[in-house]
Amino acid sequence: MKIFGHPWLPREDFYPISSIKEIVKTPPNSTVELKPLSFSIKLAQYCNKNHIAYALEVDTIKDALFANQMNCRYIITNKSLAKELMPIAQNYLFDTQVLAIISDEDEIEDLAKYGIDGVIFIKKSSRKPRTLRRG
Repeated sequence: MKIFGHPWLPREDFYPISSIKEIVKTPPNSTVELKPLSFSIKLAQYCNKNHIAYALEVDTIKDALFANQMNCRYIITNKSLAKELMPIAQNYLFDTQVLAIISDEDEIEDLAKYGIDGVIFIKKSSRKPRTLRRG
């Protein structure tokens, strides 16, 4: 299981972006973070076409299936949907990894029992995934 955003662990850079111009400004080999597919389909297509690693917020199983087909590196979703997605991801041999959004490390063990690929901590005040930086 991958764990993103915990203070004990080295961090990976996730860069929230909303335009191609912002992608160009990110460092080489970074992972860009996109809003749900309905808002960022063109950016996801651009990332896929140009072999840019990206994470995508996902709200439905259908969007997760599309994200996998478009070579998304990480799907970021809520715990409930992550639990539903894992058997599907395993059945179809997803290359995309499913990350569940959590706010407390006590949630890690339960999600590990479901075989979730990873977790990403959020700031309790903002309820949004934090931008993760390498330590």
